[in-house]
Amino acid sequence: MSNDDDLGSFFALPPFKADEALQRMRRDLKDRKPLVEQGAGPITRFTLQGDTVVELKLADGAIECAIAKKVSQRPEWLRSTIRSTADVRKALDAIARQMKLWVDED
Repeated sequence: MSNDDDLGSFFALPPFKADEALQRMRRDLKDRKPLVEQGAGPITRFTLQGDTVVELKLADGAIECAIAKKVSQRPEWLRSTIRSTADVRKALDAIARQMKLWVDED
């Protein structure tokens, strides 16, 4: 093993733990009023005024994320796959941006 390999493994990011990241996202979204968490099944849903606006689901070591473009009973979804902590931050930022639009629609 060369010194480059030693340094590469020393500076490697820890593996992404999707289940822990999902819990972190759930906690963060619960704190964002007026979002309300719904259900306890395999898909975690957050609603705004009774309509689902965010869906999160564990899938193959990642998190499948769907964010509604508009508050609606049949929303058009912005979908992404979260595979790293950077992706978690991006998804939470995207939800915050959409929340501003959702609240302004009212």
